[in-house]
Amino acid sequence: MARTNASQSTSVKYDAVMFFWRTVTQLFFREVRPRGAFNIPRDGPVIFVGAPHNNQFLDPLLLSLEVYKETHRQVRFLAAAKSMARKDVGFFIKLMDSIPVSRAADSAITGKGRVWISEDDPCLVCGEGTSFLKDFAPRMQILLPKSVNSLVAEVTEVLSDTELRIKREFGGESGKGTARIREKVLELQKEGITGIDFKKLPFVDQADMYRHVYQSLKQGGSIGIFPEGGSHDRTDLLPLKAGVSIMALGAMANDPNLRVKIVPVGLSYFHAHRFRSRAVVEFGTALDVPPEYVEMFKQGGTEKREAVSKFLDLIYDGLKTVTIRAPDYDTLMLIQAVRRLYKTPGQYLTLGQVVELNKRLLEGYTHFKDEPRVQKLRTDVLKYNRLVRDLGLRDHQVPRAQKASWKTFGLLTYRICLLLIWTILALPGTILNGPMFILASIISRKKAKEALAASVVKIAGRDVLATWKVLIALVVTPILYSFYAVLATVVAMRAKVPLQWRVCTPFLVLAGLPFMNYAALKFGEAGMDVLKSLPPLIVALIPGQQRSLDKLKAMRIQLASEVANLINDFGPKLYDDFNQARILVPSASVPPSSGTPGLWRRKSSTGAVDAQGLGLTHPMTWIDERLFGWSRSAKRGTSAWGGHSGEEPSRIGTPEDTDEEDTGDYDNVVGIVVSDGHLAVQKSRSRQSSYADLQKLRMSPVPPNQFSPFSVEAINGQAQNHRARRASLTDGVPVKRIAAVDREESFSEATDDINTEIYLEKAMKQKSKDH
Repeated sequence: MARTNASQSTSVKYDAVMFFWRTVTQLFFREVRPRGAFNIPRDGPVIFVGAPHNNQFLDPLLLSLEVYKETHRQVRFLAAAKSMARKDVGFFIKLMDSIPVSRAADSAITGKGRVWISEDDPCLVCGEGTSFLKDFAPRMQILLPKSVNSLVAEVTEVLSDTELRIKREFGGESGKGTARIREKVLELQKEGITGIDFKKLPFVDQADMYRHVYQSLKQGGSIGIFPEGGSHDRTDLLPLKAGVSIMALGAMANDPNLRVKIVPVGLSYFHAHRFRSRAVVEFGTALDVPPEYVEMFKQGGTEKREAVSKFLDLIYDGLKTVTIRAPDYDTLMLIQAVRRLYKTPGQYLTLGQVVELNKRLLEGYTHFKDEPRVQKLRTDVLKYNRLVRDLGLRDHQVPRAQKASWKTFGLLTYRICLLLIWTILALPGTILNGPMFILASIISRKKAKEALAASVVKIAGRDVLATWKVLIALVVTPILYSFYAVLATVVAMRAKVPLQWRVCTPFLVLAGLPFMNYAALKFGEAGMDVLKSLPPLIVALIPGQQRSLDKLKAMRIQLASEVANLINDFGPKLYDDFNQARILVPSASVPPSSGTPGLWRRKSSTGAVDAQGLGLTHPMTWIDERLFGWSRSAKRGTSAWGGHSGEEPSRIGTPEDTDEEDTGDYDNVVGIVVSDGHLAVQKSRSRQSSYADLQKLRMSPVPPNQFSPFSVEAINGQAQNHRARRASLTDGVPVKRIAAVDREESFSEATDDINTEIYLEKAMKQKSKDH
């Protein structure tokens, strides 16, 4: 009975923590989207392996929240013991019931003297002025400085105060690390300096940590880990640590009846460090632990190390399916530019489709980057990007740039007035929260510099910015609100208002501030959307700029054509099912909307109901369409009160249309059903409504010519009840396949059949590739 009460108490505590963090993340992020949530096991021991670790403490939060939303499961993450001991972030990490992990690097001590590698033996470290007998013991580690890439090696034997032997040469058997060290030593010798400095790392026994992990898995729990180690802001994955492999193999070796599953999780951010950015959390297919690896692990010695290494390779391959891995930042920017050029104006992509298309384009570029056509396209795209940036535009604004006219001037004037209105409405909340914003910006940048200085893998330290912004806001907000409450009470007392109002003043202020600030947040977003729409109008009115705009438009058309031709030529060489499984086909047609336009939800210029549903943006921006008639959705009949007619789009886009984060119809991938032989657009009830719309779609006869050339990327039904979540379809199921389902067949059976078909098809293709 006591154990049951303790379990219920823990559940209530975790539910409260999840509610709190859900509120925080919804305020910081404009949108967080899951993909492949059906891959999350509903029960049994699971290890969630996340990557890339680009957003320090927010990464585990997003992963935990999505797992909790889908399955109501608690995920216990491994966290650095040093971080948990800190007063600032440690409190929040402990709320998640994290498992502490001691790291040798956190206890590094600068060594006495200087060292170098023996010319005859790369595993023999020599020193001058050192005290190896006193400072080192077997199983400790020696850490070299950043100048030689912070190489680490384990000490096996201390020979004297000036000589010790390491287990393997620095940097592995390739010899690159050894060569780099010797090269650095020679450089210092020319300057009259002997050897390089070093640090000593203590041996850390992780037995206690593994004991916690094994116990949690034995009880059917969930463990979360980011095997890259610390967070970073690189565009590719760092080498994985072997801990995750040891956890899975060790747990099954200790209990033969245990069946641990590994779920790879990819986190993709759109401007991760920015307030109100977007994120996608993608869950890959769960991996089973091969029994033969478990048997090898039990043997110990070389067999154990080989099992750990092989299983780690399997996990790495799983992560590659859910992550975007660019070799550098410039390549990632190139891929995103090509994706925008490949997407015909008027077509829209979900966040999940954006991530998937980025992965495919990156894979194609990596495979064919040495082709002359690809190299030429890269040069042309980079040149185009520079021209767009020089004119102060974004790519999505180029196709709609037009000659200056009275309409252009009128629209610019109207939008400036609209911007002023949103600014005035957002100003009070912005001013009241100004101290918090300024403090968060200053401290987070300072922490980023500190993190960068202490790391060998970070590029700019951006991975800690978002974390510190959130932490500072959590600490400063209650202090700031209390100050305003006291200030308002003092003003009320000096104004000699009635006693009952003086007593109520602080409570009214504390209750009203959150609502006012949230309204300011929405008004501010509306203003930013309008602000982003102004550059093309301003450029169009500048004398002499029309020639540059015409040149840019012609260049974009040419590049879009080259991109499409290149993809059509090389795509089938990389993918056997290229034409069947393509995400989109460049087309002049616009995909149908998946929602009902109206006062609070209006069609965007891409032909889709705006995903964010920012009602504070739309009550006046519909005038942009109905009164001026200059947006792409104006002649589609979008009105303040709903209804639609006509098909001919006009030219200039609505303010919120932006390709910065690829906005689009994120609420439903499939929202079109047939009623009495006519297309009917069903009202979207919530973000979870795609399941119901999919059910209606399969229960109706679907003419084949009614659909756009999209392959449906993410039809993931998400039930609102955590304990009885309905079955959902896997990714990449064509609409035609769904329409072919027998209407008499139950939905769960149809779902299982389709998922099985997709799985078998993928397995056959993988088997043929292996042979």
